[in-house]
Amino acid sequence: MKKPKALVLFSGGLDSRLAVKLMQDQFGKENVEAVFFQLPFGGGCCSDKLCVFRFAQNQHIALHVIDVTKGKLFKEYINILRNPKHSRGTALNPCIDCHLFMFKKAKSIAKKIGAEIIATGEVLGERPLSQHKKALLEIEKEAKLENKLLRPLSAKLLPETIYEKEGVIDRSKLLDIKGRRRAPQIELAKKYKIDFPTPGGGCLLCEPLYCKKLEQILQNKDLTQNDINLLSIGRHFAASKIILGKDREENLILEKQPWKNRVVIIPQDNPGPTALVKDRSLIEKAKKLIQKYSKHKIKEFKIK
Repeated sequence: MKKPKALVLFSGGLDSRLAVKLMQDQFGKENVEAVFFQLPFGGGCCSDKLCVFRFAQNQHIALHVIDVTKGKLFKEYINILRNPKHSRGTALNPCIDCHLFMFKKAKSIAKKIGAEIIATGEVLGERPLSQHKKALLEIEKEAKLENKLLRPLSAKLLPETIYEKEGVIDRSKLLDIKGRRRAPQIELAKKYKIDFPTPGGGCLLCEPLYCKKLEQILQNKDLTQNDINLLSIGRHFAASKIILGKDREENLILEKQPWKNRVVIIPQDNPGPTALVKDRSLIEKAKKLIQKYSKHKIKEFKIK
């Protein structure tokens, strides 16, 4: 009997790596593929695409990458952020809407590759907004994956999927992990002899200070991934229309920005912050800010 194929939503973190291994135990390496979403604000334990590729290569699985940082997918994702259908978390994080977005895209990949099963590394109770039992079941229902979305790390604590009921998946080999403690996952990683990134960072939409800056530019019609990337560096003024570098490295980043109408102001006679200005009417204000954050008097400026 031919074994079914599984598609795992792969964030790159420990949980999703274990989900891959558990699916390989069920169906073999040749029948497991993974999909990685490169999101505008991060969103997993591992946003390092190279690290994700290496794991996929080591495990001999095909990896599909969905780049949400540009084009139509970027606009679609930003619209979700602007007008989430479901509740947000402590900042601007629309976790349930984000999950639905990914599941709907994953369904298209699964259909394309002939994968009957979609699995994730979600753990019951690990995330307060999107991974409690009610949310997990509501998400799969709205994504039209009711009783079809497999969460192998917590499967024994959730209703059986149709695959378990039909004997396609051996439920006895699935797990009952719950909560935010990661000790069971770490022990399992040792068993499988797999490396994993140290949990950290994650989705910037969960960071209140970052989101204060984001709110100021979120409604811009011409918002790009580059605008978003710059929110993580420098000092921001005038709704991020003026950005001052905090050190030499940030100054160099600001000098190389590709905007057509942008202005870069660089102190000439003494060290000081470089300013990226997105509105020419703010040039004089930017010069005053450069002076404010300089240790020395600045008299000459180079404008590019």
